[in-house]
Amino acid sequence: MKKPILIVLGLISMFCTYGQNISDAVRYTTETTLGTARFNSMSGAFGALGGDLSAVGINPAGSAIFKTSYISLSASNFNTSNKAEFGSNSNPKKNNKASLDMNQLGAVFVFNNRNNNSVFNKLTASVFCEQIQNYNNEFLAAGVTSNSISSYFSEFANGLRLDEISALEDESISQAYNAIGYYNGYAHQQAFLGYESYILEPDENSAENSTYFSNIAPGEFNQEYSYSSTGYNGKLSFNLGIQYNQKLYFGINLNSHFINYERNSYLFENNVNPNSYINQVDFENSLLTTGNGFSLQIGSLYKINNFLRLGMAYDSPTWLTLREETTQYLATFDNTENIRTTINPAVVNVFPEYKIKTPAKITGSAAFIFSDKGLLSVDFSRKDYTSTRLSSNSSYGYSQENNEIVSSLKVANSLRIGAEIRHKKISYRGGYRLEESPYKNNVEFGDLKGFSLGLGFNLAKSRLDISYQNSSREIEQKLYQVGNLGSTKLNKNNSNISVTLSMDL
Repeated sequence: MKKPILIVLGLISMFCTYGQNISDAVRYTTETTLGTARFNSMSGAFGALGGDLSAVGINPAGSAIFKTSYISLSASNFNTSNKAEFGSNSNPKKNNKASLDMNQLGAVFVFNNRNNNSVFNKLTASVFCEQIQNYNNEFLAAGVTSNSISSYFSEFANGLRLDEISALEDESISQAYNAIGYYNGYAHQQAFLGYESYILEPDENSAENSTYFSNIAPGEFNQEYSYSSTGYNGKLSFNLGIQYNQKLYFGINLNSHFINYERNSYLFENNVNPNSYINQVDFENSLLTTGNGFSLQIGSLYKINNFLRLGMAYDSPTWLTLREETTQYLATFDNTENIRTTINPAVVNVFPEYKIKTPAKITGSAAFIFSDKGLLSVDFSRKDYTSTRLSSNSSYGYSQENNEIVSSLKVANSLRIGAEIRHKKISYRGGYRLEESPYKNNVEFGDLKGFSLGLGFNLAKSRLDISYQNSSREIEQKLYQVGNLGSTKLNKNNSNISVTLSMDL
């Protein structure tokens, strides 16, 4: 595949965006269990436990459980495995992608009140930075179908005037692609690619023409679609916690969010269909999304007795501002005439900022403490994904996308259970989690199920923790949001090994 040389920056019209959709909204509103190894080994069931920096990210009151000031550093090896069923291929090979990251770092500072007569026993302040989503992923979908990529370009082109999707006399491909995007928008750019590559032909060769037919004849198509993404969704949190009357704990987190997401896709299609003037298509797209946002959390813990603790936490919506850039490359080949046409605009499309408001979340927790022998912890969370909203400062209102969010998404619950058994200076841990799909149609995006295991070693004033996590879900992923190329069925499995070194200060 040929990567474009980026030589021009093009600002796409404020009246037509890149086409953010429901899958973008879900990507930035879902979270996973990424934190300290102890937290991970118990599947994140820490809402009523506290005493761990990642637990503070679930329930801010958990910082007031710490007895002394504390620091921890975590690193994880992430592995994503995909099996992609597509077209005639129902027994695909696995695709694996691995990465190593420092995923959590933080410290908590404890200030004990020396006035024994005061009802305020302790104040804590903490700061920590951690990943809440890892976007490293890749798969290859290959098979034979009866659907061509030509439907993608046809759907954009039909209804648009020929003089609005074609280059002017003496205008280069780069100049035309850039100008069409600036004045008319993304849809016109896609139609331009289809027309200039000879995939599409106008019914009439006139400026007013607005209907087109395909030079790719119906039949069977051999297709390979490769997908690769990298990046992360992280947050920097500032926390305050207090202990009141020995049994009640309160806390608040102020969170600054940051997103970096890169995606590349490449489609190869060929055919030997009779009367097909275009026999091969290479289509490449890349996307870069960066952004930042803000959220807050409040939480409380109540120590009923030495055996039972209860917790409650509220996560506000996250208000994200995102920026996107895209590049494209298209080439076609005509076997009959032995002609290759390459459309390489070498233009970076820069789109107007847009905003996402993610749904709020409520978490209820209970922890059962068996003296110094171990514990059992349960978290239950609820999130209304229908409250997700897209918006922008431009005239584009996202009403269609928001209506689709309301009609396609639902309220989703998650359950996390974790246990720990202590023997001398070693802790043995395990956990289970179930996260319901945010979609009403579970076939499109299935429930997530996972388990975890771990060990902890108490080294006087420091601790070494190791964890293993595994989770899986099935996804029907559309190759393109426009056209009839269809989707690939992904069996996605995520696993990670985490190590955390922590110590008292």
